[in-house]
Amino acid sequence: MKVLANDGISKTGKEALEKGGYEVITTTVAQEQLINYINEKEISVLLVRSATTVRKDLIDACPGIKIIGRGGVGMDNIDVDYAKSKGIHVINTPASSSHSVAELVFGHFYGLARFLHNSNREMPLEGDTSFGKLKKAYAKGTELKGKTLGVLGFGRIGQATAKVALGAGMKVIAFDPFLEKANLELDFFDGQKVNFEINTISKEEVLKQADFITLHVPAQKEYVIGAPEFEIMKDGVFIANAARGGVVDEAALVKAIESGKVAGAALDVFENEPKPEIQLLMNAGLSLTPHTGAATNEAQDRIGTELAEQIISILG
Repeated sequence: MKVLANDGISKTGKEALEKGGYEVITTTVAQEQLINYINEKEISVLLVRSATTVRKDLIDACPGIKIIGRGGVGMDNIDVDYAKSKGIHVINTPASSSHSVAELVFGHFYGLARFLHNSNREMPLEGDTSFGKLKKAYAKGTELKGKTLGVLGFGRIGQATAKVALGAGMKVIAFDPFLEKANLELDFFDGQKVNFEINTISKEEVLKQADFITLHVPAQKEYVIGAPEFEIMKDGVFIANAARGGVVDEAALVKAIESGKVAGAALDVFENEPKPEIQLLMNAGLSLTPHTGAATNEAQDRIGTELAEQIISILG
């Protein structure tokens, strides 16, 4: 039985599938050639990440597919309900990349709070001639310890991000329309465990109280953060979006940075991905990454292994 990992799979995942008797193909096939390739190669399992889409046309045209797997959490690039209606198993790995995304968010937050995203650009250019000027420009950093992190969307990734915040000495508040409270267990290197119970509050209260705001919500039709939400926030707030492009109004964000309402923002995802707006790419108030939230070696190993386990469990 053949598995096409069109957006790649970790070595551990590939080895687990091969040990289970599967042939794993890691050729990246262009979207427009995918239907023909799947049928010609008699592919039974199609694995994707965010680059490949699996829509109704592909599902209808490829009757041999038994499983569609998404390496990661969000499945908005797959017509999940339609695939299931055709008897196809649809799987994903919701827990595997949570901590990786959480660490990226805090990489951005620490960098923004101490201007690292800008000083790393300017020191190579002006460090030898304008050291004093740069030192003065970046002398008013912010500590995260003691500040309040507001989490919008308190599922697995939101909770993983909250754990990093608690470990950093921050207060955590959260909003989630489907969750009243969550128990977070922090595991430490020496075996100690500390539990925190977080009761969710209204979105408006999170926006009013938070010094740092991070979004962990699914793609949706309306902006989660737009001009009205920026008005509610504290002056000098920091924001991160490592969820989905389109949940933050990027034009309103740029205005909020220019006005000083937002001290800095981190974007790992974009409305016009993979071609973000130039005004974002050139904005000194933004810390940017190219949709790499889950892109750690550890996360990809977990994703590959979890996909392999699910496939072998379903198909034997």
